[in-house]
Amino acid sequence: MNKTDRLLAIVIELQRKGVLRAEDLAGRFETSVRTIYRDMQALSEMGVPVAGAPGVGYSLMEGYFLPPVSFTAKEATALLIGADFVELRLDAEFGTSARSSQEKIEVILPEHVREEAARLRSAIRLLSDRTAVTRGEEKAAFEQVRRAIVQKRKIRFRYSKNLPGPDGSRHSERTADPYGLVFSQGAWVLVALCDLRGDIRHFRLSRMNELTVLEASFEVPPGFNLRDRRSADDRNVIVRMLVDPAVADLVQGSDNFYMETFEPGEEGWLATFRVRQIEELLQWTLGWGAAVRVLEPASLRDRMRAEIDNMRKRY
Repeated sequence: MNKTDRLLAIVIELQRKGVLRAEDLAGRFETSVRTIYRDMQALSEMGVPVAGAPGVGYSLMEGYFLPPVSFTAKEATALLIGADFVELRLDAEFGTSARSSQEKIEVILPEHVREEAARLRSAIRLLSDRTAVTRGEEKAAFEQVRRAIVQKRKIRFRYSKNLPGPDGSRHSERTADPYGLVFSQGAWVLVALCDLRGDIRHFRLSRMNELTVLEASFEVPPGFNLRDRRSADDRNVIVRMLVDPAVADLVQGSDNFYMETFEPGEEGWLATFRVRQIEELLQWTLGWGAAVRVLEPASLRDRMRAEIDNMRKRY
């Protein structure tokens, strides 16, 4: 990074972080503290109101804003595609804001950058089919939950959970303090303090219905950081299957969430999965017919036989 780019980047960092020590900036830009001192002097001479306090760090004087910056074609493309993603995955209000931001970005781009960004963007497509776009019901839930998070208001909803056995699912009424939303494995997940369980739980928006935002408020506990949250992995059932080479590429390309490894063997490809319950793979495995054979556990082999017998009776 040359000096001019570094000076601009330093101002942007100060705007983002507020106060930074010379050591912090030196580490960020992989240079010496002495160089940062010289950079600060150069910024002051350029009229940038940088304030420095011994033992505290550098900051920009209140009210100073960096003039509009220019984007490269790749930077502009990243922002425009990001706005496309927001429109597909978030609620209608954010979708409108995303389209508005795209128009503003395109207006300020120089013509040659705008043309290059358009060329790059045309080579990348976000599909809006059922697997790529957030469903209407989920978008509606997202909007309600997002507003509840911002307003710090409790929510009540009916939650459906898949369970093993003949019943297949269970429904429960939940009241919770919504702390944040996480996009994981193609689905939106709410991180919330559940009143019923008395603990922080994760709820998939697609399984939530009859959602209501309550008048009661809540406070996020001190020290809570959404970025540090990880849902407990309770997938303890190992499943191994032998895959016919004729469909190996299709099975691997199916991008099954539960698949851990996919390795070649003497009789075919060995696929290893990790699930909470065998029912999570039952229908998927049946869909491959005789091209996929369950090696273990025996319980899944038994369920496969039972399902096949039931199918034979129907036909």
